[in-house]
Parts: sequence; structure tokens; C-alpha cells
Amino acid sequence: MKRLKVLFLPHPIKELASPWNDDLVAAVGARHEISVFDEEQPLAPQFEGVDVVIDHGGAAGTREQMDLGAANGVKLWQILGTGFDHFDLDYIKARGIPVANAPGQFSSVALAQSAMMFILLLAHRYRETAANFNAGLLYRPAGMELEGRTLGLVGFGASGQDLARRARPFGMRIMAIDVRPIEPQILDELQPEFLGGPEDLDRVVAASDFLSLHLHLNEQTRHTIDRRRLNLMQSTACLINVARGALADEEALYEALLEGRIGGAGLDVFEREPPDPTLPVYQLPNVVVTPHTGGITDGTSRKRAACTVENIDRIAQHLEPLYRIDL
Repeated sequence: MKRLKVLFLPHPIKELASPWNDDLVAAVGARHEISVFDEEQPLAPQFEGVDVVIDHGGAAGTREQMDLGAANGVKLWQILGTGFDHFDLDYIKARGIPVANAPGQFSSVALAQSAMMFILLLAHRYRETAANFNAGLLYRPAGMELEGRTLGLVGFGASGQDLARRARPFGMRIMAIDVRPIEPQILDELQPEFLGGPEDLDRVVAASDFLSLHLHLNEQTRHTIDRRRLNLMQSTACLINVARGALADEEALYEALLEGRIGGAGLDVFEREPPDPTLPVYQLPNVVVTPHTGGITDGTSRKRAACTVENIDRIAQHLEPLYRIDL
């Protein structure tokens, strides 16, 4: 198999180099010639002869770089991530470069772990218990048992399914929404009590004790959880979001939390990033937040690197790349 020339565009935030850069360079470098883009060096020479460009999370590539990629005959622009809402897809499509991502199955375990963590923290009222520990107060507050509680999954793809796998042993009832038919073997394994389409979303929202979002962000899914749907939620129900912040109307969500109209929230993603940590909503005892780290694990890094290597190998063998998003 021919060794290809690969250029990696790392994330502009240099602190994110580990483990992503290390895992990627090791995996790709074992089979192909890889170089890491250096913003201190002239741009054009770094694209000469490049076969594949790897773009960390779709956040690194510029139009000037895409123009150079097209001029040099780049055969694949590989995004090292799942979401591409920050990526200039229309522009690169016009330049004729095939684009692929590393879809949800490569980060689904990490996201499901994070969502399950939020569910457990909220069920046991973690922030209140931590405050009581520091105050020397024992035996309070009482937590919530998950057995018999309903978990609503808005999106029943890879991360939603992996969350169901973790929630079912706790005795939770699963209700799910998806736009596509789910494979029979998945339904046999996970046995959701209800599986519906977008027209059934209100029903799932109203019935859930924990409502977890697992959708891609686009113009159709933006503010899926809007003010009207927040008003459908039970007053004790909690919203979990480890997908994309703008899936929920952030202003309406924060109003509902501050006014006590829903039971709480576990948030790893935000409509405006980075969020303002001094906002009153983040000080509430029933709100648990993490800084967009839900999918960031050693496993996700290794799996995305392996996905990227597979696609580069396919290009080297004159095969169609997997997971194209430009079609």
C-alpha cells in the first residue's frame, strides 16, 4: 500500500494537544508520512503534495487552507471529530474536496458515561451533599433511587444507545425518539418501552424524569428543547445535555432553572462557549456543569485516530472514504 502524505491541522487551542496529537501522529505515522501544520511557517509549502488533510474537530481549517488543498489535489479532508457545525462545509464542497468526519460511535462511550454521571449526581443531589459535608452536616439531603424512573432519549443513535446500556442496569425505563428506524437487534438488546419519531417528542418530554439530548446540531435541531417543551417537563425532571448547547434554548432553560420550573440540569455543552461561570444559574445546587469534556477521553482519542487511519488507508487503495458528510 502506498504511503500517503498527510497534513494534520491541530486545534488552535494548544493545550488540547494531548492526547489527540500524540495518538493521531502515532497511529498515522506508523503507515503514512504525517506532518503537523506549523502556523509560524509559510502556508503554501506545507500543502505541497499533500494527499489527506486532518482537521482537528473542524475548528482548524480556514478557507485559504481549503483553497491550497484544492490546488494541490487533496483527496480527503478528514475531520477528527463528530460535529461539523463550526466547519465551512459549503465552501469546501464548492472546492471539490471530499470531507469525512469521525461519527458518533467513536465518542459514544465517553458521552454516555458523562450523561450517566450527571444522572447520578443529580439523583443524589451532589452539590447539596458536598456543601453539607463542608458545613459538617450529616445525613442530608435524601437522594433519589433510579429504579423505575424514566429516561427519555432525544436521539437514539450511538451515544443514546450506549447511555441506555448504562441506565438499564439501574432499573430505569427507556423511552426514545429518532428520525430513522432502529435495527431490530438493538431493540432486542435495549428493549425501550417506547420508541417514536419526532412527532412523539412532546410525549417523551412530558413523561421523562431525566431527558437526555443526543442529536447533531443543525437548523432543524436548533432549540429542539424550546420554551414550550420546557413547560411540558415535570417540575422534578432534569435535562441532560452532552451533545450541543444550542439543542436547547439556553435563555429559556436558564429561566426555567432559576424559577424552579424543572428539577435540575447536567450540562457539558453551552449555546455560547465558553459560558460565563458567574451566571446565577451555575450557582444553583441542582445544576451540574463540566467544561465540554463529555466526549474527551483516552478511548475517544484512540478510536478517532483509528478511524482516521482507516480512511487514509482507503484513499491509498483508491477506495471511497467512509463517513463522508459532503454528499
